[in-house]
Amino acid sequence: MFGLLLLPQAAYAEDLLRMTEHPLAWVCIVIFVLAYVAVMAEEQLKLKKSKPVIMAAGLIWAIIAWIATGEGVSHDELHKAVMHDLEEYAAMFLFLLVAMTYINAMEERQVFDSLRSWLIRKGFSFRQLFWVTGILAFFISPIADNLTTALLMGAVIMSVGKGNPQFVTLAMINVVVAANAGGAFSPFGDITTLMVWQAGKVEFTEFFVLFLPAVVNFMVPALIMNSFIETSCPVALEDHAKIRVGGVRVCLLFLVTIGLAISFENFLGLPPFMGMMTGLSLLMFFAYFLQLQGLTSTRKVSPMREIGGDPDVFKRVSLAEWDTLLFFFGVIFSVGGLRYLGYLEVVSEEMYLGIGATWTNIVAGVISAVVDNIPVMFAILGMSPEMDTFQWLLITLTAGVGGSLLSVGSAAGVALMGASKGSYTFMTHLRWSWAIALGYAASIWVHFLVNG
Repeated sequence: MFGLLLLPQAAYAEDLLRMTEHPLAWVCIVIFVLAYVAVMAEEQLKLKKSKPVIMAAGLIWAIIAWIATGEGVSHDELHKAVMHDLEEYAAMFLFLLVAMTYINAMEERQVFDSLRSWLIRKGFSFRQLFWVTGILAFFISPIADNLTTALLMGAVIMSVGKGNPQFVTLAMINVVVAANAGGAFSPFGDITTLMVWQAGKVEFTEFFVLFLPAVVNFMVPALIMNSFIETSCPVALEDHAKIRVGGVRVCLLFLVTIGLAISFENFLGLPPFMGMMTGLSLLMFFAYFLQLQGLTSTRKVSPMREIGGDPDVFKRVSLAEWDTLLFFFGVIFSVGGLRYLGYLEVVSEEMYLGIGATWTNIVAGVISAVVDNIPVMFAILGMSPEMDTFQWLLITLTAGVGGSLLSVGSAAGVALMGASKGSYTFMTHLRWSWAIALGYAASIWVHFLVNG
């Protein structure tokens, strides 16, 4: 029986070794690195970040098909591998598309312009606005997930910080760090925490012991960047922006949509994107109602408020950040190709056996800033190393907040790069990575101090 158990593993290890050592497999790594270099140089090259990674994904899988054919892998098995990545991408694509559509709908209803006007009327300085948006991102992300939270706060920052690129850049970085940190102590605040929870490695309530490390991770870089924010106030608006009719109800529908995504996952066992798509249908029907109301009545609803605009949802869908959505396609399929070749499993196994769980989990968080935390966590869960709850919480923390080290390391950062229209880029984020790294190290220290 022992021999029968070993044979499949030995055969798998042999196939894995043969695939990773194939000369063309190394070409795949070179292609992936070159694509990421192009993404990092987006600001200098003036090249949209989706273009190099999509090409890399196509080339990598073409090479994999060539290698697989030589190794005797059937077309059906190769097809299943690609469809696995497609399933992962489709779920994220639909989730993102609905979130972006709601953001665009709220923007069309002048929700963010109104919020900007309200914040300025309150007399908040740029420095105070920096903290308000960061704290809101930290506490919203455990419920609404870090990606949705970043898109919401990013829209507010872009509206409030018009004409102040320094504030926009630092506030965007602060939101990315805060959203990732806030999502790290909630079972459904981030995809990686959800994966660990569903795998049964950590109980639901045990995630909340990461609250203090997450706070430290957010506060350290925020305190450093705080001194570089102007104390002046935004320029006062000549006209007070008002929310168009239905704007508040669109916000409420967005909250309902987030609730549906969580409920579909927790109570019905369905993927969150099903709840998001159901919520999109609610927005479509509401937009239809607004259009009928606009067609049947031309009178003003109340002083300074009228239906105005064009609430057509399909126009809001067309305004989604397609560069970001296609960037995710390239990343998921490129990394999925490297995973199929066996590189992620080989690296993970060597690290856990070589340097131990603690340092591996810390390094894995740094790696997640480059290779995305989802495939990193997927590889670790696939290995299922012998670790206690403390170590599983450590990798949950590091994989969640490690993505903040680079703008491309998390879904929140990638989404804001698209939403910022050039104000927040890879290089502007990289200039502050040293401060984020201090927060990363401090959060790990607090985790050992409090939970160790």
